[in-house]
Amino acid sequence: MTLPTTMRWALWPFAVAFNGVTRLRAALYRSGLLPVKHLDGTVISVGNLTAGGTGKTPMVLWIAEKLAAEGYQPAILTRGYKGGVQADAQGIPLSDEVALLRERLGGKAQLGVGKDRYRSGKTLAQHGVRWFILDDGFQHLTLARDADIVLLDSIDPFGGGQLLPTGRLRESRAALARADIVVITRTEHAPAMETLVRRHTRAPVFYAWMELAAVLRAPTMNVELPAGCEGGKFFAFCGIGNSPAFFHDLRRWKFLVAGEKSFPDHHRYSKADAAQLERAAIAAGADALICTEKDVFNLRGALPMSLPVYACRIRLELPDAEGFWHAVLTTMERRRAVSAL
Repeated sequence: MTLPTTMRWALWPFAVAFNGVTRLRAALYRSGLLPVKHLDGTVISVGNLTAGGTGKTPMVLWIAEKLAAEGYQPAILTRGYKGGVQADAQGIPLSDEVALLRERLGGKAQLGVGKDRYRSGKTLAQHGVRWFILDDGFQHLTLARDADIVLLDSIDPFGGGQLLPTGRLRESRAALARADIVVITRTEHAPAMETLVRRHTRAPVFYAWMELAAVLRAPTMNVELPAGCEGGKFFAFCGIGNSPAFFHDLRRWKFLVAGEKSFPDHHRYSKADAAQLERAAIAAGADALICTEKDVFNLRGALPMSLPVYACRIRLELPDAEGFWHAVLTTMERRRAVSAL
């Protein structure tokens, strides 16, 4: 959402201060004045420059499944969000993203959830884990990593060009200099954007997009959209960091979107929200509602509705998957060689 001009001007001093703090913090870690903690194992960080979705979760899933397929036992280190929407039998808070990762991976990777990701990783290392995926890790400079992967969404790669709180940038574009690998998502070719990226980093650039894997009925997620219903009218809604990207994807997947509604990231839907959505969908002439898979975990307490609700399960498509993984392995080998000196 774009802020009004008057509000942007009012918040501009805070954005300047935020930029100064983030640059100083990065410089202190780079100089060694702020200590970096090392886990006993390999750490692959997946992050971005903006607040909001760029495809981090699909990338984390892709890497976890890749490592599991190669015979490793990876773990995902994630902060979670606001203590989670529920807790599992072990008391681990399951936020929407954590619950999605656990459900999709089905035991292929362990999860370390908590603000102190070094502590989570150290506990997992004591149980034999040696491969770690640091979720949303680009700004988590306190933990050393062997490869830094940064994702940029081609629809809005730099958050409107403004830093928080006036825009969505967590750091300026110059922070790309720390990246080992850049992945431009939701496109297979963006030469103009790649030229901009090249001003700040020599890191290899790859492309990826979100592929629709399945459309499943919420909340159980075990019934697919019936054949022949793809041409129906859908009212789209979501509570994610980059809602325009989801609506863009729906149209790219040839859904007929009768209307759309955005909520804040990680929004927990109430029965009042559900009633409002249903009224809007009926007014728009929709046959059903459609959301992201992540939304389902925040929606379950607000269902059922009279109209069916479906969720999009997606997967990351990397056309040069072999080249990407080679770049990850090469980066890790180079870091280890430098550390050994």
